Amino acid sequence: MNSSRDLLETLVAFDTTSRESNLHLIEFIRDYLEGFDVPCELIYNEQRSKANLFATIGPADRPGIVLSGHSDVVPVDGQPWTVAPFELTERDGKLFGRGTADMKGYIACVLALVPSLVNARLRLPVHIALSYDEEVGCLGVRSLLAELEQRPVKPMLCIIGEPTELKPVLGHKGKLAMRCDVHGEACHSAYAPLGVNAIEYAAELIGELGRIGNRLKAPEHHDARFDPPFSTVQTGVICGGKALNIVPADCRFDFEIRALPSYDPSEVAQALKAFAEQQVLPRMRAVSEQSEIRFSQLSAYPGLATDAHSEAAELIASFCGSRAFGTVAFGTEGGLFDAAGIPTVVCGPGSMDQGHKPDEFVSLEQLIACDAMLQRMLLSITE
Repeated sequence: MNSSRDLLETLVAFDTTSRESNLHLIEFIRDYLEGFDVPCELIYNEQRSKANLFATIGPADRPGIVLSGHSDVVPVDGQPWTVAPFELTERDGKLFGRGTADMKGYIACVLALVPSLVNARLRLPVHIALSYDEEVGCLGVRSLLAELEQRPVKPMLCIIGEPTELKPVLGHKGKLAMRCDVHGEACHSAYAPLGVNAIEYAAELIGELGRIGNRLKAPEHHDARFDPPFSTVQTGVICGGKALNIVPADCRFDFEIRALPSYDPSEVAQALKAFAEQQVLPRMRAVSEQSEIRFSQLSAYPGLATDAHSEAAELIASFCGSRAFGTVAFGTEGGLFDAAGIPTVVCGPGSMDQGHKPDEFVSLEQLIACDAMLQRMLLSITE
């Protein structure tokens, strides 16, 4: 059987947590597609421990539709699951398992469509694009897009199947994740003024981040399509100090900016760097010339803002039967597809209310509805 439910059961059984290889899942999908005489390209990472997959069904010499998803899932460590996370459990019309909503449910529906795609007389191609390491910064899809950018014909539409309850989403925020390393001078805490307390200076920088974030809340920076309607700044991780009686020489903190598509998040990083260099570092170096403040980028991806009057918007509206276009707070690979010149929307089964949580699930009803949406897409491109 090649039903989306049965395929989802197989996909969930692969532990594709981002820290693990995704090759077993990718090789299963490659073999599945080749069983229908659909050739696949695998685009590996440098270690050849992970791979993207790209396949085309139909006439490749004209613009078509990309059905895109990521193969990795978030960890289950420390979460109070009541079912086995890497086994599909069906209960009360819900299908439980890690990745069922985010986003193996969509991938299963795409794979279930393959026999119909192969047997149809397609006037436009359908591309299947599966990536790795989306959950840790949309890393893998970049090499896949680099390959696509070399090709003479760009797709006319990409549907990112993140869970939106099959509502058409045209926008999401971008993200910039940064690390700041503060290096001071250690000494005995009894002589604290002789040292450079890295934690205290890091706290100054974090406080300035908060002030920058508060400025972004001003009404002139709002976009009512998003919730919250402004770009946000937050510090998520901090680490420093060895013992209470030692002035700490080192402190590190990680922060992120979730930026409206119209806002460049690097402006926050540049403002904090300027504050560090002009206000903080001189006072640190007055005590120890060896003091340093270093910034490094952890990850970044752009936001998405597809025009509601574009061909891409019209297409997804016709496929899912709704023009109630929305936005989502979470990020996707959509901004990267859009930046590569491929108009992109987000629409998939399930809800992110269940994603990343214990007992993650997608309803069987949502899978069936996604199957129907993809069938409508197929009919629209069949001769």
